[in-house]
Amino acid sequence: MNERTHQGLALVKGAASSHHSRYLRFRLAEEDFAIPLLSIREVVAMPETTRVPHTPAHFLGIMNLRGQIISIFDLRAKLGFKSERSSETAVVICDFEPLRFGVVVDSVEAVMTLDDADIAPRPDVDTRVNAEYIQGVARRDQRLVLVLDLPKALSLEDLIAMKKLAAAS
Repeated sequence: MNERTHQGLALVKGAASSHHSRYLRFRLAEEDFAIPLLSIREVVAMPETTRVPHTPAHFLGIMNLRGQIISIFDLRAKLGFKSERSSETAVVICDFEPLRFGVVVDSVEAVMTLDDADIAPRPDVDTRVNAEYIQGVARRDQRLVLVLDLPKALSLEDLIAMKKLAAAS
């Protein structure tokens, strides 16, 4: 094996040992968050929603997306941020089989690639609520980005409401 082939194999082995994943980075208030790109179906402008009675305040309602009924959650309200709409407010449509839902974010910033080593463990913070939905923390452009596990951010009440709406449609 010549030197060039050996170096090429070393590069391939090095690439295989670290896992790269792509994430959608978005903003809620002044904070940056990210979710795995593979879980995102699409991003749409803030649609008209139909409010569903007797649902949590962060459950904005449902929307019709090309014939499919999608539940819409205000991620800002769910995570305790003030909800303000602007021209950059968007809905990220997520697909976590069998769940498909949308989350409202203040703005979509970028798609970023992170190695597993780029994501530090979730900080040990004394909170009154369970923070299991935070997978870890990454550093990007001199800012910290919280990497989220969206299904864990939803409560049992949210999941039940989505299941009932999916069964009714």
